[in-house]
Amino acid sequence: MNIEELAAESVNDAELPKVITNELIGNPDNFYKMAFEFQQIMMVYESAIKQIETKLDILNKENKVSGRRNPIETVKSRVKSPQSIASKLESKKLPINFDSMVENLHDIAGVRVICPYISDIYSVRDILLKQPDITLLEEKDYIKSPKESGYRSLHLVIEIPVYLSESTHNVKVEIQLRTIAMDFWASLEHELRYKTTAKVPESVRRELFRVAETIAMTDREMEEIALELQNLD
Repeated sequence: MNIEELAAESVNDAELPKVITNELIGNPDNFYKMAFEFQQIMMVYESAIKQIETKLDILNKENKVSGRRNPIETVKSRVKSPQSIASKLESKKLPINFDSMVENLHDIAGVRVICPYISDIYSVRDILLKQPDITLLEEKDYIKSPKESGYRSLHLVIEIPVYLSESTHNVKVEIQLRTIAMDFWASLEHELRYKTTAKVPESVRRELFRVAETIAMTDREMEEIALELQNLD
């Protein structure tokens, strides 16, 4: 997206008036300067994601060449949209500006790693955190301690350096690691929750939790079967 497209998107975005004031829009020089700065910041976050994806791709290739089973099924990534960034800062009652965004939001850059089995999640975690350019800032294990909704995933907030031609930036990236089954439940639960504006009834919450428990049990049973078959080789 070029600067003109970004500017047009920002002006039309109903969530951004607090960031882009009428005074700023009325001054093209200031507006394009801000838009260019935003592009530069997003480029750094996108570069951090590429570095994580490259590390995971190398791990995939190593396992393929070695003839080992791959602990990674798929990798997804995204950078938060301007609207999502502004909304999250506003919900946290934080200043809506670039400094506040970089300092306070840990999930502007996000990578989701989908693994076949629960043990693969912790294997990939350990491999990543052993690498000297990755610093762990925060870890939340929703597999060992699921959320009340039944949500399960391992969340890591890491910091990784991005080297540009004249500067180095330590960039935060949130990495979510899930099994295929966990991702299936989380994706459908998210869609169901955001497709309705009404408050989700308690009966539906209980049903979603029950399904999450069933899927968690399926995860464990599938891994036990895999281990049993592995021991036959």
